[in-house]
Amino acid sequence: MARRGRKRRLELEAEYWRLLAAGVGSVEACRQLGIGRKTGYRWRAENGGLPPDYLPEASRSGRYLSLSERRRIASLRGRGLAIREIAGLLGRAPSTVSRELRRNSRPHDYGRYDADLAHHRGRERAGRPRRSKLSTDSELKAEVQSKLDVEWSPEQIAAHLKTRWPDHPERHLCHETIYRALYQGAKGGLSRTLTRKLRTSRPLRKKRRRSDQRMPRFVAPAVLIDRRPSIVELRERLGDWEGDRATRSCTNLSGLTDWRDG
Repeated sequence: MARRGRKRRLELEAEYWRLLAAGVGSVEACRQLGIGRKTGYRWRAENGGLPPDYLPEASRSGRYLSLSERRRIASLRGRGLAIREIAGLLGRAPSTVSRELRRNSRPHDYGRYDADLAHHRGRERAGRPRRSKLSTDSELKAEVQSKLDVEWSPEQIAAHLKTRWPDHPERHLCHETIYRALYQGAKGGLSRTLTRKLRTSRPLRKKRRRSDQRMPRFVAPAVLIDRRPSIVELRERLGDWEGDRATRSCTNLSGLTDWRDG
């Protein structure tokens, strides 16, 4: 017999993602919500660090059953009320209650209707994720994967697709579509293992900060090269270092020279 799934705390999960979107760190968000850090990491890892497509409860249309309505159905059903009686008390059509009991009940629920599990199943079904282009077009998928294998960035791939198929705009992708396909794994059409080919090699996506919100890398201000003392140009003083850098493709070579004598 199949085991019952773990009940998801959808409202708590939505609040966790809201805190992350507000700039709160994952550890601090878990502390504020009273959940373990592993729980927060699991929520992020399930979708590659991207927030799920669930709508907040308050923004959902009234035509859908809410969690409180489902809990009331479970309570009234447990008291032995018929479907029409439950529908009359909720102000819903009998077909709505009947369909809810049929769709969101499972054989391994021990013969009873579980409101929390039913609410999670309904929320997942309501998402109806559309299949991505990379999931339906094998040639397009192979082209994107071949470029990722040679460590092309999604921005480079997006530009390449426009020149590869100039007369087929349905095969043109923006770089954000490729990123989401990578981090969503099988749902997006690409393997999440290909994230190792990205420049950052991050297994989870990290939200980018706006330029005016980034912290300075160095606390002490740098000294401009035109303000260095003139004695450095003579290369006679011990302890002065000279650095050179050569950049080619994605490789940086740096060298330092210590002038010990004249």
